[in-house]
Amino acid sequence: MNQNTMQPIPQGQYLPAVRHNDLVYSSGMTPRKDGKLIYLGKIKTTSPVEVYCDAVQLATKNALLAVQACLQKNEKISVILQLTVYLNAEQSFSKHSKVADYASALLLEELGVNSIGSRVAIGVATLPSDALVEIALVSAVTKL
Repeated sequence: MNQNTMQPIPQGQYLPAVRHNDLVYSSGMTPRKDGKLIYLGKIKTTSPVEVYCDAVQLATKNALLAVQACLQKNEKISVILQLTVYLNAEQSFSKHSKVADYASALLLEELGVNSIGSRVAIGVATLPSDALVEIALVSAVTKL
């Protein structure tokens, strides 16, 4: 485990991420800082999608930190095989992909071009603790 990378604090009985061979699966990560939920409530159809950028990127950073904590020395994430974005959205909300683009943008900035494989953006009725967003990653690892 990379000791320089702090894993997010689990909110239940699970690991922030688990590794199997060269794959790392993150748990669903919400926009928390030091275990405290920062962004909660519904994504509203009347709000511009830009207001959700910070929440999505914080949840994405938490998922990325969880994955990075599973890396060994001289390893890196080669690609995000699956990015899943769950949005606590009003029933009539339809701009899921635009909100999910903030997660993609952060990962591209952190990991580089061609670092994201497939992506799913899903609107849900509720999320744990009324979180605004939840992010899960499946990542492939390679040697440096």
